[in-house]
Amino acid sequence: MLSYLDVTKLYGEVKALDGVTVEFRPGVVNALLGPNGSGKSTMMKMAVGLVRPDSGQVRVNGVDPARDPLAARRIVGYSPEEIVLYESLTPAELFSFVGSIYGVRGDAFGERTNVLIRLFRLEECMGKLIGELSHGNRRKVSIALALLHDPEVIILDEPFSGLDPQAGKILKELLRKYASEGRTVLFSTHVLELAEAVADRVTILHRGRVVGFGTPSDLKERLAAADLETAFLKATGLSEEVRGLLETLWGS
Repeated sequence: MLSYLDVTKLYGEVKALDGVTVEFRPGVVNALLGPNGSGKSTMMKMAVGLVRPDSGQVRVNGVDPARDPLAARRIVGYSPEEIVLYESLTPAELFSFVGSIYGVRGDAFGERTNVLIRLFRLEECMGKLIGELSHGNRRKVSIALALLHDPEVIILDEPFSGLDPQAGKILKELLRKYASEGRTVLFSTHVLELAEAVADRVTILHRGRVVGFGTPSDLKERLAAADLETAFLKATGLSEEVRGLLETLWGS
């Protein structure tokens, strides 16, 4: 389980997170939604110790990532929104390097890498330099690396960005499969139709605060919305704001 208790994070005078309390439970696919700058990536980075909270507690299966980031990273498979890979290596070399860090060797390494390579259709990319790969294929490599050590908690920041429809479909099935095995699965997205189709539970952030939490059906019913997009706009207060701006524009 991944939990946040009264977590606050400041960047200068800006509150990226403002007293966030939420739990992402195992066995379900969790989606994290919010406008740009709402705090989604900050929350995800905290789970692997890349960002420390200024106050509050973050726990990953009982581990405090701020105190023991290495222990947290053994538990978590994390793929960031911004793809940061060693561009002078090939995917094959990077898989081997990451596998050695996590102690995935021998038959276990060969089996997991072969499955991930075939799932994401990376066979023709393995001997090329990562810097030569397309954005979509680099995204696939990043996701595969996050899953290489068979993590208990999977955290993927905008993982569908740049994926072709086939890879997107495979990733959806993977997320459901991991959740069905009792793992904690969390992904962020700006595509609300995708979140509604894939996620069992949704958390909506706005200006560093949780403004909506529950199943897509619960949120739609609570906010009297026909779809998750409308519920999202109502929860973040953007529907009225946008309507007012458009009326101003039309009236000008």
